[in-house]
Formats: sequence, structure tokens, C-alpha cells
Amino acid sequence: METVEQARRALGGTGVWVNVLQQEPAAAQRAAVARIEELGYGSVWTGEVVGGNDVFAQEAVWLAATSRIAAGTGIANIWARHPGTARAAAALLGDAWPGRFLLGLGVSHAPMVEHYDKPLRRMREYLDGLGDPPPGVPVVLAALRPRMLELARERAGGAHTYFVSPEHTAGARAVLGPDRLLIPEQAVVLEADPAAARATAREHTARYLQLPNYVNNLKELGFTGEDLTGAGSDRLVDAIVAWGTPEAIAQRVRAHRDAGADHVLVQPLGGGAAGALRQLEALAPLLTGG
Repeated sequence: METVEQARRALGGTGVWVNVLQQEPAAAQRAAVARIEELGYGSVWTGEVVGGNDVFAQEAVWLAATSRIAAGTGIANIWARHPGTARAAAALLGDAWPGRFLLGLGVSHAPMVEHYDKPLRRMREYLDGLGDPPPGVPVVLAALRPRMLELARERAGGAHTYFVSPEHTAGARAVLGPDRLLIPEQAVVLEADPAAARATAREHTARYLQLPNYVNNLKELGFTGEDLTGAGSDRLVDAIVAWGTPEAIAQRVRAHRDAGADHVLVQPLGGGAAGALRQLEALAPLLTGG
């Protein structure tokens, strides 16, 4: 799949997942994404909630403010629009900014979507409606467990995984095989004090441990009910959120790459958009060479 190989070469090792930027005015978003590009990161991603933001409009603002960095939807929610509309939007972004847009599609979560039903079947139907991928636009699926990963292997360019450990990355690569993209997200906290770092991390984990898709995936990775209670045990928090020095965080990113990731998306936690940017600046010398 030539589009996959082109993306693999163009993205480099590390990108950024920055949902927090959506809360900022457009001018501040443009300045932040331009700085992320300047630091050498290969891509910038964000998500979408039905009834909230429109991820295609969001990505267009970021692409227009930059000259090199790629933008990915992590994810474009399949419940938010007709597949033909999604394809048309992706095709336009791919045409306007060649080689710089990736279409991530996902089923989201039952508590967040009205009439959520049979997600695997609905994703298959959505891909049928999407048809052939837009020219030059890699399509990746939000996938955690084996059947969705198999669908990502069979019907898409690969998978975008979220709220995962390097151990999950190794298992996902085994399912996807060598010829598909694997792009995991890795939450990070640039803080060496364990209590402070875990407090920030738990603001993140507490939200996602309310969502069955993530909980079921963690159970398959060997986490117990005790680990999954409340905002998570230290064991779980440390597995999902990399914290500590820049060197410690870079080691976790390398662990994902060693496990088979093509491109790792770091998501800085704490301090809002300004805090995220400060962390990305401090991490850039180790993650991008910038």
C-alpha cells in the first residue's frame, strides 16, 4: 500500500496528540501548531465528540497555519456524519495539503453516543460507504481489541491506538502485520515527583476508566478490578501515563517503537495548552532532535 509507506517515511518517529488546543482561540491554536512544527514533531492529532467540535474544520485551521507537519483525526467519529461526507472532507484536505492529512475513523463509546450499537458491524458498514480511500490520504481505525485490529488490517491502512501501553503496541503489531501503520498515543507528564505526577495523570485516567471499551481492553492486558477502581492503581497509572524526566519519557516512547509502533503521539497532561507546549519544548531535543 503505497500511501502507507509514504506516510511511514514522512511522519518520522514522534507526533503530538493535543485535544487541549481546541479550547483556545483560533489565533492561539495557529501559533501553537506552528511552534509544534518548528520543534520538529511530525504530526498533530485531535479528537471529535458528536455534538461538539468538527474535527475536519479543526484540522484545516492547523494545516493552514503550517507548512510541513501532518494532521490526523484521532478520531473522526463515524456517528457524526455520513461516510460520503467524511470521504469528501478528507479528499479536500488531502488535495489542499498533499501528503499531510491522515483520516482516523472510530466508533467512540456508548456513553458518548446516542443509539450506539454493534460497533464492529457499524464500522464495516461505514467503510463500505466510504469506498476507496481518498487519493493520498491514509485511513487508520481506532482499534484496541483483536477484531477491530483485524478490520484495520483488512480494510484500512492501519490503526490508531489510544490509552495503551507498549505491551498493547506489541500485540497490536502482531495482529496488524508488518504492512500496516500503527500509531499509538502516549500520555506524558514532565514531572519527576511521583505524587505530583500521578495526581496529574489521574485527572486523565479517571475519565477514561469510565468508558467500557478502555476498561475491557485493560482487563485483557491483565489489569484487575483493583487496578481499574476509581482513577486507577499506581500500577495502571504508570503503565498508561509516562512521567518523570525527559529521558524517562523518551524511554517510554522508544518502548512503543521497539514494540512495533511506526509513529508515537505524545499527549502532554497538565497546565492546559500553555503547559502542553512547555512540555513539548522540553521533550523535543530527545523526541525529535529539535
